[in-house]
Amino acid sequence: MSQRDLKEAFVSNLTGTSLQEVALGSFLAPLCVVNRGLVWILYYQSRRALPFPFPWLSHLCLDFGVIVLPLVLSCTVLSHVLPQVIVGLASLSAAAMLCICHGAAAPSRGESFVRSHVQCGQVPFVTVFRVLVNMKTAISILAVDFSVFPRRYAKTETYGTGVMDFGVGAYVFANALVCPEARGKSIPGSRMSYVKKQLLSVWPLVVLGAGRLVGVKMAGYHEHVTEYGVHWNFFFTLAIVRVAASLLLALFPLNRSWLVALLIAGLYQFTLETSDLKTFLIHNSDRTKDFLHANKEGVFSVLGYIAVYMAGVQVGLYVMRPRTQVREWLGVISKLFLGSCALYAALHLCQAAVEPVSRRMANLPFCIWTVAQSLFFMACLGTADVTLLWLKGKSRCHSVPSSWSPREEERRRPPEKTAADMEAHCLVQAVNRNQLAFFMLANLTTGLTNVLVDTFRCSDHVSVCIILSYMFVNCCSIHVLHLCGVTIKFW
Repeated sequence: MSQRDLKEAFVSNLTGTSLQEVALGSFLAPLCVVNRGLVWILYYQSRRALPFPFPWLSHLCLDFGVIVLPLVLSCTVLSHVLPQVIVGLASLSAAAMLCICHGAAAPSRGESFVRSHVQCGQVPFVTVFRVLVNMKTAISILAVDFSVFPRRYAKTETYGTGVMDFGVGAYVFANALVCPEARGKSIPGSRMSYVKKQLLSVWPLVVLGAGRLVGVKMAGYHEHVTEYGVHWNFFFTLAIVRVAASLLLALFPLNRSWLVALLIAGLYQFTLETSDLKTFLIHNSDRTKDFLHANKEGVFSVLGYIAVYMAGVQVGLYVMRPRTQVREWLGVISKLFLGSCALYAALHLCQAAVEPVSRRMANLPFCIWTVAQSLFFMACLGTADVTLLWLKGKSRCHSVPSSWSPREEERRRPPEKTAADMEAHCLVQAVNRNQLAFFMLANLTTGLTNVLVDTFRCSDHVSVCIILSYMFVNCCSIHVLHLCGVTIKFW
């Protein structure tokens, strides 16, 4: 077999992992975020001040070491001991929290904390959710080509739940959370003119998709055609989902987005069960007949991704609503947990009565699973954010980046002079500022790495070093753009 054939076989015919292991991984990133905050709080408690001005490279290395490094290790050399990694990080967090509480000036009452207020206008855990989905996607698209990456985490062939299967659905869901409609932005002009504007605004995704197609064909890069098809790729899916969702949101009330999502996913699943569509998608291997035959997975899976997007809009409408009291946000987090549990129960019933999860078809179980797991991950990040808020109040350190801060009138001292500088040097804020650029850069550097390195024959330790170097280049590039105040937008 040729090198290309070996690489294609390496990512083909996989069955994924369990729902429980994917859900277990949701605890890792929130612990990393909490530990990053604990580092700053402990430093503040020991010095009664934060370093100012910041050496930007030091801040980048701290964020990279506390957030990105554990994510890379947990899906490579430490994947077989993931529960122990999570327990270990949780133990470190608990020990640090005890130190912070011991060094606090005065005990704080839980009741007063629940009644306290936070600065409105931001939902930090939504920002962190979107950034972490992007980072995990960037890690996975390169790591999957190395043998150190567990095959059970890679995208499944037809049925199954791989970590990367969730990643593509979560990426669509994350974009929907903060779309203009979900944030309640007023639409200028008529709704149809707005749809036309959205049609024009997706041209960068179309160009990127076409560029990736041409690059892959010219370079002879290995392809897993059962993923999207011969000519299709995820950029085309994102473009069509955005335009189709804009049209649906113009035709139907925003607060009924969940119903539209259910109808699309339900009707699509009904069609799969009552027609020859499922057989065509799974068993028809003739890709030379026409465009539809060549790209059947990419074309038809768009329906499932539209349903996921509409569900994300509904969640965004609820989560992005202005709230100021901690009590209100605790209620939001509780409802996210409850919603996730309800959807997981529906998923088990659906898999028993209909069919398993299929990312390849983006069927109804896939849509339910994507939303359920996204809600669970968001709830875990929300819990981490509330925990940091409580610790910031006890330590009087209000400058931990990418987290809630008490309202000015509730602080017992003036706001930290370094707060703005903390955000300016924060890796999470850097990626959030240029999410599409980060995703583009990750795709480009993934292709470049595969051209320069024989990923198939690298040892585990060399593989991890290459993945970490790749992620550091991506993060450093985006971080420099952030420091320079550059926001890359094409429309």
